[in-house]
Amino acid sequence: MHTHPLALIEKDGPRQGRFHYVSPNTDLLGWIMERATGQRYADLVSDLLWKPMGAGRSAYITVDRFGAPRCAGGFCATARDLARLGLLIADGGRYAGKQIIPSWWLDDIVERGDAAGWNDGDFVKYFPKMRIHYRSKWYVLRAHAPLMFGVGVFGQNVFIDRKNHPVIAKFSSQASPMDKQRILFTTQGILAIRNRLLVAGTV
Repeated sequence: MHTHPLALIEKDGPRQGRFHYVSPNTDLLGWIMERATGQRYADLVSDLLWKPMGAGRSAYITVDRFGAPRCAGGFCATARDLARLGLLIADGGRYAGKQIIPSWWLDDIVERGDAAGWNDGDFVKYFPKMRIHYRSKWYVLRAHAPLMFGVGVFGQNVFIDRKNHPVIAKFSSQASPMDKQRILFTTQGILAIRNRLLVAGTV
């Protein structure tokens, strides 16, 4: 007896329900971008973001055996260029006098996330007792000076304080894709560094 593959897929829940990250959804978003524009994902990123923001090195995207991009976790770049992306966001999406990322989109990420959906979700365990939301592929630590950040498997991160301007990029090679203790240690460490910079008046 054979079961239809779709019969094994559970419905996750209603839209605007609990936060539940699903990597293939990000891959699908990249494929949609390619289909809508008729361009490769790598070329779109290069032409619309990487070159305009002044990246110092070429970046690479992992593809599968059919050539489809691994948008959820296949982006390979230097830590310095990841930090440049963070600075671009900290500067409201502008670089060298040109608006590269719409400022309204960045504001939307910070201001319109669903805290209740986050609290009901499955990532709370990684950020205990922290006020966080997730929107448009970014995490936001909700505070007087919100902290936008990206979470990559095996310990890849970028943290951005748009109000005070510090940006921290971190690459790692952890044994586990999502290590609860290391994620918590990293987040607490970044907050301590930011607070120290603010007290010292260097940002």
